[in-house]
Amino acid sequence: MAPSGSRSIKRSCQTVLYWIPVIFITLIVAWSYYAYVVQLCIGKDNSTVVVYLLAYHVVFILFTWAYWQTIFTKPMNPLKEFHLSYSDKELLEREDRGESQQEILRRIAKDLPIYTRTMSGAIRFCDRCQLVKPDRCHHCSVCDKCILKMDHHCPWVNNCVGFSNYKFFMLFLAYSLLYCIFITATDLQYFIKFWTNGLPDTQAKFHIMFLFFAASMFSVSLASLFVYHCWLVCKNRSTLEAVRAPAFRHGADKNGFSLGLSKNFRQVFGDEMRYWPFPVYSSLGDGCSFPTCLVNQDPEQPTSPGHNPTPNKTHQFPAKPLRESQSRLLNSAPSWTENGGAEDKERRGTSNPAMAIENET
Repeated sequence: MAPSGSRSIKRSCQTVLYWIPVIFITLIVAWSYYAYVVQLCIGKDNSTVVVYLLAYHVVFILFTWAYWQTIFTKPMNPLKEFHLSYSDKELLEREDRGESQQEILRRIAKDLPIYTRTMSGAIRFCDRCQLVKPDRCHHCSVCDKCILKMDHHCPWVNNCVGFSNYKFFMLFLAYSLLYCIFITATDLQYFIKFWTNGLPDTQAKFHIMFLFFAASMFSVSLASLFVYHCWLVCKNRSTLEAVRAPAFRHGADKNGFSLGLSKNFRQVFGDEMRYWPFPVYSSLGDGCSFPTCLVNQDPEQPTSPGHNPTPNKTHQFPAKPLRESQSRLLNSAPSWTENGGAEDKERRGTSNPAMAIENET
């Protein structure tokens, strides 16, 4: 068999395998709907059940909507400004020494809003995608692409969680947790009756028992995951940044992108409160550049939003205009600056200038 044919079969098998967790979750949710609506509620003639059904369907719609958005929202990739041109690629390939390669990458990155480095102080470059990585961007080994503000690759949604769908992922966790807690709370009385022989001996009693166990177990795992990601939002960190702090010119700084609780939250959910509870896009920024709380910026790089020490130097980035709410927040210099605790940021300088290629999963 031709190599191309074997690669095609391998990719097809991988695609099927990647969708298995999503299919599993979908089947669990479909069964829970049947067990709760058909077996638990329908047929009972009282006003409480009507209230249960109305509240259940509100939570169910929000939960499935957020899950859908998390799965099918494409992760954003770096803009063309970060990709190497054909001439730059040839020039980089001809150079054998790491120092010479870094000189080329520094020249390319000079006009880009990039402030993070590798731990050795080198320009972050993706050899597979042939681009200079924007801040908070990482290469996903599953998607085989560089993802803007990558948090992690989630098998339960078969998608990378990053800048474009992180809000949807947070709402998915919130509504799935609320969904499980609601089922557990409203099913509890029937679960107690099951053990006290207060339920008729029908098929429904087994659905009620397993529904309670499944909802309560999922509630525990979802609660821990949701609390952890709430903490990440408050600190303005991704999962990857929590594991390994981003490195700047002066050294690693786990709080480099933290702007305060309110601004950190609005960077993910936006500044229009009416959109916060719904899985519609309202995050601020473009995913390629992020304001920081650092005082000592890299003098070789263009000014980031929120820092304007040289008013005469302007940088036309991003190429696409931001919405009014985004521009108001991102271009507000005083609001993006934190007082206190920033003066002690002077640390070690860069050490080894050799080019380092990152491979994140």
